[in-house]
Amino acid sequence: MKASEVREMTNEELTAKLKDLKAELFNLRFQLAINQLDNPMRISAVKKDIARVKTVLRENELKAEA
Repeated sequence: MKASEVREMTNEELTAKLKDLKAELFNLRFQLAINQLDNPMRISAVKKDIARVKTVLRENELKAEA
């Protein structure tokens, strides 16, 4: 997911996406613990996506205050 794609989303879509990404990260960590994870790089990609979403949410929050 690119940052430009994230910036086009509304706050409601971003919070829903954040919830989905956190659930996916939980599942990936669980698969890693029981040695069923096919692509371990997916964990870092999901973490980066979570950070992108949180960054855009914070930017929107700061814009609303200003």
